[in-house]
Amino acid sequence: MTFAQAYVFAVLAATLGLFIWGRWRYDVVALLALLAVVVAGIVPAGEAFVGFGHPAVITVAAVLVISRALQNSGVIGGLAKWLEAVDAGPSVQVAAVAGLVGALSAFMNNVGALALLLPVVLQTAKRTGRAPAELMMPLAFGSLLGGLVTMIGTPPNIIVANFRADAAGEPFAMFDFTPVGLAIAVAGIGFMAAYGWRLIPVRDTGGQADGMFEIDAYITEVLVPAKSGLSRVPIADLLAAAGDGEVRAVALIRRGKRHLHPRPDQGLRINDHLLLEGGAEGIERILHDTPLKLVGNRDLDPETLGSDGSAVIEAVVTPGSRLIRRTVAQAWLERRYGLHLLALAREGRPIREHLRKVRVRAGDVMLLQGDAETLPDQLAAIGCLPLVTRDLALHREPTMVPLIIFGLAVALGVSGLLSLPVAFTGAVVALYLFFDMSSSEIYTGVDWPIIVLLGAMVPVGAAMEASGANVLLVDGIAALSAGLPAWGVVAVILIAAMVLSDVMNNAATAILMSQLSIQVAERLAVSADPLLMAVAVGASCAFLTPIGHQSNVLVMGPGGYKFGDYWRLGLPLEAVIAAVAVPMILWVWPL
Repeated sequence: MTFAQAYVFAVLAATLGLFIWGRWRYDVVALLALLAVVVAGIVPAGEAFVGFGHPAVITVAAVLVISRALQNSGVIGGLAKWLEAVDAGPSVQVAAVAGLVGALSAFMNNVGALALLLPVVLQTAKRTGRAPAELMMPLAFGSLLGGLVTMIGTPPNIIVANFRADAAGEPFAMFDFTPVGLAIAVAGIGFMAAYGWRLIPVRDTGGQADGMFEIDAYITEVLVPAKSGLSRVPIADLLAAAGDGEVRAVALIRRGKRHLHPRPDQGLRINDHLLLEGGAEGIERILHDTPLKLVGNRDLDPETLGSDGSAVIEAVVTPGSRLIRRTVAQAWLERRYGLHLLALAREGRPIREHLRKVRVRAGDVMLLQGDAETLPDQLAAIGCLPLVTRDLALHREPTMVPLIIFGLAVALGVSGLLSLPVAFTGAVVALYLFFDMSSSEIYTGVDWPIIVLLGAMVPVGAAMEASGANVLLVDGIAALSAGLPAWGVVAVILIAAMVLSDVMNNAATAILMSQLSIQVAERLAVSADPLLMAVAVGASCAFLTPIGHQSNVLVMGPGGYKFGDYWRLGLPLEAVIAAVAVPMILWVWPL
């Protein structure tokens, strides 16, 4: 083994370790890997950023924007409403939830499809009295299964399709994935509906269908009594008794009128009522050190706290949120976004600690208060998804324009008149011109960490070939596969991609495994198509851990799941998928 080969293997091992660790975001890890191979001279400096012009990167960016437009069109949102009418046993509900999200994910970003249905599914669980845990995991897994059906259903399919051009001279077409992907999706959703939902842990302390927060546990109502000496005392001076920033005034009630977020310098009056938010210790200190009197909370709920133009909403923190690993104070929620954190839950359990000191994690559920009109935009700005549907949808009349533009782009791409990257880029321009989609919506519609990851990992993959490290891996895989039948070779590639996708980003898995599969096919003198199709399936089947895919993380809080819950359904589901995928791949794409 040469120094260059050992160096590349060390970089890949470190990259994989950082992906698993999760301390740094995957796009940062990918950039570090890129810099490592460029500094070592394995990838020329002039070719360091050629990955950002790769057709797969352009296609993924365009598809994400189109997906956002479809989500905002109002048409698909209306289609999701039929879930509310499904009132049957758990098997039927699981089939309906996973089937609908799977159908949407075949033609739009799977995270976008999940985000669209997440509030609806929670409302369905509340209406039927079912624990959200029974539906959240099928919702996430159904979004991944649906993405297998078409080329644009998930980034790994787009990546594999473009790498196929290196092996066969042309990429996979839009619906080349459909025979295999549709069979897998039907089998996977059928398994979850028939039996799999029984394997999902449902805890009494997990996410509840009627909301996981009891407002009374976080908001305390106190009275300014007569002869207390507190008349005209600023609220800030009063709260200082609890310690710096440990207790906040959520609202001031004076003569029956509620004033939200009173100014710190506002003076108190006799018979004022204050709604205080803070930990038990801070509230206890205020009651001990001041003449304030504790009174019974009166009908404290999101509707009460959301009066006077304000709204209270539960929202889940997405993996790309700027809040992750920051405290509320560090994120400047109140000063920069006008949002007030009332409560926080993790793995379905409300956190009772001092909220301003807790570091936020992906999948946390936050109870936030803010201006009703700007709340949707502020949630998007901080990277959170609302868990209720009321008053938070974009106020845009339903229109078929995005569907028509998307259909024309697909038709032009499938017919061969335009390449899919060009067709979808043209669709983005058309959405700007004819759908009144603003430039800010276009840029916010792109998941930039994914784009950076793809652009950085393409040259890292090329470094394997430049150093010859790929030859060692190919030799090992070829030796392992030499005595195996055709189905064994496909199974090895499929399982390897599945294992990697459970611990690292599926797009990175697709890049690395696609390059290896092409070279393994050349070494074994077989067609690369079935191996690439196995990579596409395996890279999108991240069912064992919550970190394998964004969809899995997003349902962790609302479902009340723990890290080790996913494999209970995920492992048998992956076995079902492997049993269906291998023969289907060899039937449609023979070696």
